[in-house]
Amino acid sequence: MAKAKRRSRLILTVGTVLLVVGALAAAFWPKPTMVDMGEVTLGTMRLTINEEGRTRVRDAYVVSTPVAGQLQRVSVQPGDPVIRGETIVAHMHPTNPAALDVRTREQALAAVNAAQAALRVAHADLNAALAINDLAQTELARAEQLVERGISSDATLDRAEQTSRVAQANVDTAKAAISMREAEIANAQARLIGFNDQSLAAAVGTTSEDIPLYAPADGRILRVIQQSETSLPAGAPIMEIGNIANDLEVVGELLSTDAVQVSVGDLVIITDWGGPTELTGKVIRVDPFGITQYSALGVEEQRVNTVIAFSSPPEDYTGLGHGFRVETQIIVWEAEETLIVPASALFRSRDAWVVFVVINGTAQLRTIKIGPNNGIEAQVKSGLSKGERVILYPSSGLSEGMRVLERVIN
Repeated sequence: MAKAKRRSRLILTVGTVLLVVGALAAAFWPKPTMVDMGEVTLGTMRLTINEEGRTRVRDAYVVSTPVAGQLQRVSVQPGDPVIRGETIVAHMHPTNPAALDVRTREQALAAVNAAQAALRVAHADLNAALAINDLAQTELARAEQLVERGISSDATLDRAEQTSRVAQANVDTAKAAISMREAEIANAQARLIGFNDQSLAAAVGTTSEDIPLYAPADGRILRVIQQSETSLPAGAPIMEIGNIANDLEVVGELLSTDAVQVSVGDLVIITDWGGPTELTGKVIRVDPFGITQYSALGVEEQRVNTVIAFSSPPEDYTGLGHGFRVETQIIVWEAEETLIVPASALFRSRDAWVVFVVINGTAQLRTIKIGPNNGIEAQVKSGLSKGERVILYPSSGLSEGMRVLERVIN
């Protein structure tokens, strides 16, 4: 009986010890490290330069005032269609005369009086010239009769003809002087016209003529710069006209370090413009001149304008207008059927790129060679195969040979 008790006690003790040892082993046994995993794929990879852009009409026409004058209120509105040489977009009147102060008005009145006095002198000169001309004509007729009778010589007749011609010329000069004095009176009276002297303006023959301004091109009104009635100098802008349907392009302001990678002819993907589909375009010009700008954080940047022409048909972007915001992706490199690894799996080890490859639940360090890297994906030149699993965002505590398990996000 005692032996049976000792045997059962021993069995119980051994079982308890084994149970404790198993529990301790299970508690301190190394567990797999939870990691995020990605896969090496085969597909098309692109290297793009992403930047915000603005749409604009390539050939926009600014309607300006041809002369200084009074612009009438503009009735056209942005978006209205116009036809070149047919649609009247604005009306102008000649500039109203300025207001006259007391001194200027008195000087103008004195000039009118002086001109009128000069006109009276001219009439008096004409009367004197007519009297002399009448006497010269009478003497010429008398000399002709005396020469016919042989009483007077031919020399006397010649002198009488000369005197007659001089007298006639003096009459013509006096008449011309009268015309000059009348013009001087009109000029002096015109200086008296003020902005409120409409009756005087009508008396001297000045009228306010309408000057119509026609559309310089087919298209639509983009914006009205000056709509209210006002006085404008010559060359002042009134409105802007452009053809949105067939003359729209995109301008992106690239950093100069990005612009040097862009070439004319590069394909462009236009996104976030508000439509249901992406649009395509092509780079047609990279400006050779950089502009200094400041970012939102106050950092000085050199920006270069890059002009992009639409490749998509106009029907695909009918909602776009002048000055709309879009996002552009300029493709500077592209490869098809190439191995691609997530860029988040890459890290540097000395002078080489390495990744952790998951093989049978363990992390294996592997050196690879990569091509272009766009920050999201990288081209694999050697070291990996399609379908292999790699660890994303490897931590500093991860080492080769460690057991890993993919993290599942519910």
